[in-house]
Amino acid sequence: MLSRLPKILFFLIVISVLNCDNTEDPKEPLRYLALGDSYTIGESVDEDDRWPEQLVDTLSSSGIDMSRPKIIAKTGWRTDQLKDSIESDPGRFRKYDLVSLLIGVNNQVQGRSLESFRDEFKDLLLTAINLADNDTNKVFVLSIPDYGKTPFGIYLGGEAISQEIAQFNVLIREVCNNLNIKHFNITPISEKVVNDTSLLGSDNFHPSGKMYEQWVDLIFEDIYQSLLP
Repeated sequence: MLSRLPKILFFLIVISVLNCDNTEDPKEPLRYLALGDSYTIGESVDEDDRWPEQLVDTLSSSGIDMSRPKIIAKTGWRTDQLKDSIESDPGRFRKYDLVSLLIGVNNQVQGRSLESFRDEFKDLLLTAINLADNDTNKVFVLSIPDYGKTPFGIYLGGEAISQEIAQFNVLIREVCNNLNIKHFNITPISEKVVNDTSLLGSDNFHPSGKMYEQWVDLIFEDIYQSLLP
């Protein structure tokens, strides 16, 4: 009987150690969904220069564990086309820790009305909130850049384009305010192309990686704070 005692003690010690191991499973990286059009997919720049990619890189280097962004965006998309794409996406029921929305320039380009844009933009923003598990603090919106200041935009109408973009941006801010969503005005940065062509991409129309970096500089601190535990 006494000879069995050491074995019994050994197994009791093992069980005790296992029961005391409260080490938590490692947390998964935070998931980020970027919704938009050519400005989000990064037309005319390398993938690493897209602003959602730059944002993730900056957050990661600041201690926020982020996975690579999932991007639902395509050059030329209007609000209704983005909505249709989200609704057909296989991951549409997944929840994200951060969701961004930048859309509307092609509504202006294609002569869509401000009224229809307001309704469709609101629907998209409500969808974004749902994808963020109904946490409005994890959703943010960027204003529409002013392409009327680019060489091609000036050729197409310049100031008239800028005025129309401004009207769309007023509605965007209004909807964001009503839903208590963070709104970042990157439009003034886009207007710097008048004096700094290095802010333009290879097509002389869309932003360069340098401009996208300035967008990220503008929004970073607020986004970083929203992701802290």
